[in-house]
Amino acid sequence: MADTSKRSASGHGALAGLRVLDLSRVLAGPLCTQMLSDHGAQVVKIEPPRGDETRTLGPPFNDDGDAAYFTAVNRGKQAMSLDLSQPEGRETLLALLGDADILIENFIPGTMQRWGLDYEDELRPRFPRLIYCAVSGFGGDGPLGGLPGYDAVLQAMCGLMSVNGDDDSGPTRIGVPIVDHVTGYTALTGILLALHERQRSGLGQRVEATLFDTALSLLVPHAANWMYSGQAPQLLGSAHPNIAPYDKFQCRDGLVFLGIVNDRQFEKFCGLMSLPALATDARFANNAQRLRHRDALRQEIEAALSDWSRADVCARLMQGGVPAGPVHSVPEAFSQPHATHRGMTVESGAYRGIGIPVRLSRTPGRPGAHPPRFGQHAQRILQEAGLDPPTGPACATEKAAPLGCATD
Repeated sequence: MADTSKRSASGHGALAGLRVLDLSRVLAGPLCTQMLSDHGAQVVKIEPPRGDETRTLGPPFNDDGDAAYFTAVNRGKQAMSLDLSQPEGRETLLALLGDADILIENFIPGTMQRWGLDYEDELRPRFPRLIYCAVSGFGGDGPLGGLPGYDAVLQAMCGLMSVNGDDDSGPTRIGVPIVDHVTGYTALTGILLALHERQRSGLGQRVEATLFDTALSLLVPHAANWMYSGQAPQLLGSAHPNIAPYDKFQCRDGLVFLGIVNDRQFEKFCGLMSLPALATDARFANNAQRLRHRDALRQEIEAALSDWSRADVCARLMQGGVPAGPVHSVPEAFSQPHATHRGMTVESGAYRGIGIPVRLSRTPGRPGAHPPRFGQHAQRILQEAGLDPPTGPACATEKAAPLGCATD
């Protein structure tokens, strides 16, 4: 394996000069590698012959026929296809690993071993500097080891649904695939930790991120509340189990969310909204009392807000130092002037995506090229690795080709 510590860090971003082979599909793994790409790493997306199934999860679809879902987590990558169940596909992957820093995969545990690509036995001896990241539902061992896992299933199994919803809805899936998202960030964190340690030791290591561990880690403060009280958390709708008022409230023209965390903010709220009686009411004297009387507090607040527009409420409170925000739709959220100021919508030709959430002052990230078509860069990737692009009848159909023949 090449000593990539001496590779020229050409390009932009904090991770310029790093080379990543991305064998992952759907969300957690591709999100992780898109973030690596946004910060300068060269990411080669290697799909199976049938492609990343997220390409088909629409409508809507883009002009290339790929689902919008796929475009959300695959910008800035080069793409090719390998059939790793075939010897030639595995040999090509091994050749590409000769100059790679990171490999990430989210196969069912045991798949890479079955293909003769096990990290400990096969890859680590040949590529000692390689950082190998495995993303899975439950890990490879234990009572659930090796089983497939999906975001909503883990939300259910790990208690997230039990605290999301209200008495009318019952336990409800969180509206975004939060477990997949945070698993992607967990994988990214592990990779960056391993890269930092490699600077000292010169050695790579195996990084693991599972949906199961991630889902349980999200139960803050609910798990701690149960561990110390012995009482199982209940459905609270949008409310907080430890803080009041910390919930959504109805105004004249829509909902607002009040994030009042401490007594000083509650006093400010009462003053700004001309509610002196609430400030002196013994039922609301401190957070513990407000929690005990949260239903009565809600009635008082909603009665006071019923004549206010949500824009006026939020402007007055935020300018006065009390956190509050309108409950926006997705289009409203991205239409906010501050979202534009922060660059949180990326538009380039026909591509539209979400901006980069982490900012570095000296080596800022930058959204990469449009999400690739299936197998788009196969010939270029192989030629740069000193390999001959595949030829013959198998190349007549992109998705039938073991090496994903395609033109750049």
